[in-house]
Amino acid sequence: MPAFCIRTELRVAPDVFWARRSMLDVNAELWPLVRMTAPVAWRARPLLTWPAGRPLFRSVILLLGCLPVDVHAFHLAQAAAGRGFVERSHSWANALWQHERTTTPTAAGCVVADTVTVQGRVPLVTALLMPLYRLVFRHRHRRLRSLYGRVDG
Repeated sequence: MPAFCIRTELRVAPDVFWARRSMLDVNAELWPLVRMTAPVAWRARPLLTWPAGRPLFRSVILLLGCLPVDVHAFHLAQAAAGRGFVERSHSWANALWQHERTTTPTAAGCVVADTVTVQGRVPLVTALLMPLYRLVFRHRHRRLRSLYGRVDG
């Protein structure tokens, strides 16, 4: 299965980082490339308080914030306070979308790592989408660096 990992060292402690992670923050990371819908009850709820092991909700993926391009069914597989989560979901485009986000403490803050593994429904479409997924996650990490500051920058 195609996969990639993007890491960034930030000037923020892991507990402070995770205290702010909700769908509102996810959308702030994704903006302006993509926006994800969520029911009102889930928008500001901290990600690490979501129940694991069951389907949670469906999210419409909106390219440039307005053009629907996919529907993502959220399923949180694991969550560990101060450490991270593993989301194992599916969508119209992907039979499996696994996104693992972890934080590792450092002397100056933490390293945030996003590992994404995809099992697409149509191999050619997956091959075309993987560069776009990488672009979106590189963008997310640029947004995180602008919010928290990069350790080496």
